[in-house]
Amino acid sequence: MASILRFRKLCYVEPCSSLKFQPFETPKIENRDEGGVGSKIENLLEKKQRKNKNNKQHREWRCIDSCCWVIGYMCTTCWVLLFLYHSLPATLTGFPVPESPGTRLKAEGLTPLHPVVLVPGIVTGGLELWEGRPCAEGLFRKRLWGGGFTEIFKRPLCWLEHLSLHNETGLDPPGIRVRAVPGLVAADYFAPGYFVWAVLIENLAKIGYEGKNMHMAAYDWRLSFQNTEIRDQALTRLKSKIELMYVTNGHKKVVVVPHSMGVIYFLHFMKWVESPPPMGGGGGPSWCAKHIKAIMNIGPAFLGVPKAVSNIFSAEGKDVAYIRAMDPGVLDSEILQLQTLEHVMRASRTWDSIVSLLPKGGDAIWGNLDWSPEDGHSCDLAKKGYLQTSGDNNFNNCDENRVFQVKEPVKYGRIISFGKETSQISSPQLPRHDFKDLLHKDSATNFTSSCGEVWTEYDELSRESIRKITENKAYTAQTLFDLLRFVAPKMMQRAEAHFSHGIAGNLEDPKYAHYKYWSNPLETKLPVAPDMEIYSLYGVGIPTERSYVYKMSPSDKCKSIPFRIDGSADGEEGSCLKNGVYFVDGDDSVPVLSAGLMCAKGWRGRTRFNPSGTATYIREYRHKPPASLLEGRGIESGAHVDIMGNVALIEDVLRVSAGATGAHIGGDRIYSDIMRMSERINLQL
Repeated sequence: MASILRFRKLCYVEPCSSLKFQPFETPKIENRDEGGVGSKIENLLEKKQRKNKNNKQHREWRCIDSCCWVIGYMCTTCWVLLFLYHSLPATLTGFPVPESPGTRLKAEGLTPLHPVVLVPGIVTGGLELWEGRPCAEGLFRKRLWGGGFTEIFKRPLCWLEHLSLHNETGLDPPGIRVRAVPGLVAADYFAPGYFVWAVLIENLAKIGYEGKNMHMAAYDWRLSFQNTEIRDQALTRLKSKIELMYVTNGHKKVVVVPHSMGVIYFLHFMKWVESPPPMGGGGGPSWCAKHIKAIMNIGPAFLGVPKAVSNIFSAEGKDVAYIRAMDPGVLDSEILQLQTLEHVMRASRTWDSIVSLLPKGGDAIWGNLDWSPEDGHSCDLAKKGYLQTSGDNNFNNCDENRVFQVKEPVKYGRIISFGKETSQISSPQLPRHDFKDLLHKDSATNFTSSCGEVWTEYDELSRESIRKITENKAYTAQTLFDLLRFVAPKMMQRAEAHFSHGIAGNLEDPKYAHYKYWSNPLETKLPVAPDMEIYSLYGVGIPTERSYVYKMSPSDKCKSIPFRIDGSADGEEGSCLKNGVYFVDGDDSVPVLSAGLMCAKGWRGRTRFNPSGTATYIREYRHKPPASLLEGRGIESGAHVDIMGNVALIEDVLRVSAGATGAHIGGDRIYSDIMRMSERINLQL
């Protein structure tokens, strides 16, 4: 009886929403017992209530809920790891922490001698807001880049707008001023816990360096090199700082330590400081000989990087290709509508500095349709000996029986190929390029974008022209500039007024006095400074992007990028092709060819690029991944940024800063095939 009363109360006093829409069906009852009937009715109602509740929850679960859960799990995991990192003692029983190079060298009696100037590369330097639009309220002098990146999630479009430059001038858009963060904090950490220069700065401090004899030459890495002087007088301030450090430190010459793009930025500076005003700094031809002791280039991108091509062409690289190979729809979800790569392209195509990193030297350096300096390269690191950890490092390791062990040579000279077959077939089977005809036809169509706001320059091209680009074509270091001028005409026209990527025929030609040639080591001469030393310090043993297999994007919607790396293009086991990217030896960002060729050949001895015979040294660091989590990013890493914590590299920098020469630290140390590659390149010296 009690069960029947509860049933009456549920139906009439507190009716269930589910009972309003779903008729109640009386189950078959074999037992006529009154208590049994009530009990079964009650159980049935409870089951229906639970089922309806679960169905309601299931219907309300959306994609955004999944995203929030994923982000929540990631944040929680990061927080726990960060908490454990800061909670654990500096040393654990059974896990001794190796002595830092600074502590060890100080015990040996090493003391500061030469002032040190650090020059950061692209991306790693912090940028802060000085003036912005109403959407950036509260961000005055807050970091927009190189900090916590919280503003990306709070107001992503506003953040993107303030990091973009003017599309015609390459300078500040109206009403926006973003400037480089000054001082050592500009690039010590890229984000909390992710060091860039911090470890090197700490070790320099351990042997006695401080603010008076150590300086970070921060600059706005988005700008062309000459525009950093036009807008911020960055080159003038660097010249004055070096002169001041030279005088206040007992007339000791300065040791300059640039990284990545900072290497060619400082190359531009050396030519600028010698040149007469108004284009140059007016220091005269003897300024570098008087003020600079050594230039220790870390991860140098002397001759550019192929990944700059994929960045301009489709705003992607190996990481994006890998994500697409794992989950093709994650970056193109119609539900999320993030258009992430389109936003990245919209901003990055306003940064002229990216064009400075395009491959220099054309086919003579990077290879043509059938030849490249890396021909015969093996992607099996075990065969190359990079996984070995024992043995003396101070030797020139060029074992001929170790490298050339692939069945079919890879045609690396084809930096962009549309289709895997196109990247491999012989050159006579490839169609010729005729961009003049293509440009004429495209302009004749008078194509007008119906997408409203132009997000990328692809919206200004007809779909017919875009398809013609992909018709079984391959592009080398020479022809890809025609390709980029076609798909990104505004960017290339603006940036090529500041940069050049060829090889000089006659360096005495007056045209090479223009600043557009100063950052290209193949179109300018080193200063007359016979006592100065130039080092090329870089990691080896990491697969590094060299060329790409592309395909048309399946999406044909407005405001989309029509090309993408073909993540399904893979080679056989041990092949250099993976997820649409061909790999060679390097430091994960810069191929050995770009990092080492100038010191191995272009500047080695007295050449037309090095008229005074400035001494050059190659110091390679064989990559060894961290053995455990306690090692962090590794003390023997050769990766492009992680190498800044490599103990062998830090020791080399400290010893040279304390007065050692290249001969004192062991001269060349080579593991890669850079010497053999340099012999294959026909470069007029």
